[in-house]
Amino acid sequence: MFLIRWAIRLVLFLVLLLAFAGATVYLFVFPHLDRVTHADAVVVLSGGRTDRLPKGLKLVQRGVAPTLVISDGLAKDYPQANALCRGREPFEVICFKPDPYSTRGEAEEVARLAAKHRWRSLVVVTSRYHVFRARILFRRCFKGRLAVVGSWPSLTDYVVGALQEWPKLVYEETLIRSC
Repeated sequence: MFLIRWAIRLVLFLVLLLAFAGATVYLFVFPHLDRVTHADAVVVLSGGRTDRLPKGLKLVQRGVAPTLVISDGLAKDYPQANALCRGREPFEVICFKPDPYSTRGEAEEVARLAAKHRWRSLVVVTSRYHVFRARILFRRCFKGRLAVVGSWPSLTDYVVGALQEWPKLVYEETLIRSC
């Protein structure tokens, strides 16, 4: 009898582990990425400084949007963003520091900017592991057309980022469900 209970517990544990791994892959490794068309602004979220900004910049240079919005673009350790925020570009660049310093703070501030500038469509650029949760938060705060795209971080950043997304997602889906 003891062996049967132990085997059942082991099987249940393995099923839960496989379900967790499958959900992680679905949500954070191969998230749904939106098709990018024309937008009023491209928003680059902070974090992932080596992969997100180049992707957002490329979208603006391709003519996807006339405005590039960079979260925490004036941080001292973000030289590429610093140059864009302070320089003269053939497109508008808006830099802000979110308060609170989180994806929720970014979504709230971008919603305020969207209202101020009358933006009706956005492309949000983040790392692939962050796409699922970023989409949830931006949909709560921004009522226009939204596309969320992901950049490819380093493998280490990807693994660490994906693991950090679980508690953040649980928090956003259970404790705070508004903008």
